[in-house]
Amino acid sequence: MIYIALGASDEIGGSCHYLDIQGTGLLLDTGIDPEADGIDGLPRLDIIEENPDYWVDHAFITHAHHDHIGAMPVVLQKFPHVIAHMSRATEQLAEILLPASARLQLRKQREGTSSADPLFYEEELDVYSYLYRPHELNTPFEVTGVRASVPIRASFYDAGHILGAVGILIEFESDGEERRYFYTGDTGMRAQTIIPGAVYPEPPIDVLLLESTLGADPESEKTTRRTEENGLGEAVATVLRRGGTVLLPVFALGRGQEIIALIDRYKNRGLIPEDTPIYTAGLMRAISDVYDKTRFSTPRLNQDFQVYGVPQGRLPRGQTATKLALSEPSIHVVGSGMMFERTISNRLAQQLVESEKNGIFMVSYTRPDSPGHRILEARRTGKGTKAVIDENKGPQPVRCDVERFRFSGHSHRRDLMELVERLNPERIILVHGETEARTWMKNNIEYFYPEIEVLSPQTGQVVEL
Repeated sequence: MIYIALGASDEIGGSCHYLDIQGTGLLLDTGIDPEADGIDGLPRLDIIEENPDYWVDHAFITHAHHDHIGAMPVVLQKFPHVIAHMSRATEQLAEILLPASARLQLRKQREGTSSADPLFYEEELDVYSYLYRPHELNTPFEVTGVRASVPIRASFYDAGHILGAVGILIEFESDGEERRYFYTGDTGMRAQTIIPGAVYPEPPIDVLLLESTLGADPESEKTTRRTEENGLGEAVATVLRRGGTVLLPVFALGRGQEIIALIDRYKNRGLIPEDTPIYTAGLMRAISDVYDKTRFSTPRLNQDFQVYGVPQGRLPRGQTATKLALSEPSIHVVGSGMMFERTISNRLAQQLVESEKNGIFMVSYTRPDSPGHRILEARRTGKGTKAVIDENKGPQPVRCDVERFRFSGHSHRRDLMELVERLNPERIILVHGETEARTWMKNNIEYFYPEIEVLSPQTGQVVEL
């Protein structure tokens, strides 16, 4: 039995892992690196293609974020016999997000912002969808490969994180003993606003593939969700009281819906006026519809809550109408979460950032090279410090309020340590984390649980299990 990391091992993006279990070949996630262009963002599928001893029978998609699902059409191109397993909610989200990805790739090529050919085209996706197999939680299904020497079954467990996210339990027999591997995927142990915390299998677990996204972030374990919710609520209320406009840049899947639910909570508590207009736009609106349609069939804190039960208008497209919407006390929940150029949040930020009455509040991680991070750093330096939001516009003085609030769907590192104690595996393979994050996790697991073997393999490294 072997494990190979096919995605980037020292970064968060592009999650993809290969398991060969006594002749059955499995891919755990088929993500793409969102920071890379074209084929440079793909996982190392060539490692499988070029080795006649390797074979892929099944692929599992833990959830619909691009860095976990974005390369699935390419995988099905290269390995047309593969069956792709996912939750029913992830299947519905894939039907929205993958065509959107194809359109974006083509648009970037045509406008000259990318020299790479699209990895796949929208019209191809219907052909691949017959290979999707949705499954319910906690219901075993067979994934035995054509070359297998033992039968293999898999089960999905609720991973928290976002709608449809799952962890994967793989069970089989080896040398007369039952073996159990568990892949956490991106996992959130604590409840959010809509999505409850994750559910995990009972021990024993032989091999745990453990995400380590927040392993290098000590601040995440020191903050509580209630503190962040209260802080954001007060910041939004302050801006609205002085007649300003609030911009909340969000990721379209997950964070956008959670923030809408949080704003509804603020209104119900009387923290902000009930009649405050909320504007949303783009892909987030289609995703919110999936959240509502699946509320009785997926884990929820409150099955009666609907994202579209919160009154919200579609952000106008025309310049005049947009300017009018921005002129009144209002809240704009739009993508992208890092405010990249040529996105709605970037366009709105350019119009809001120079006025002291407005507020831009980051509720997602911002990369150091992103416009969202640049305005955060500028505002920390001092009111009026300039930052580049859009290269064509040039530096702008940052006079509005700018703050970051932590609303991660990932478990922080102390929660992950608690999960290690709960599952008590014989081996841990650390995945989905930068070098510093995986190093912290490895050192602490080895210190507190010396009986557990901890591995942190590099991309392409073959690990015997």
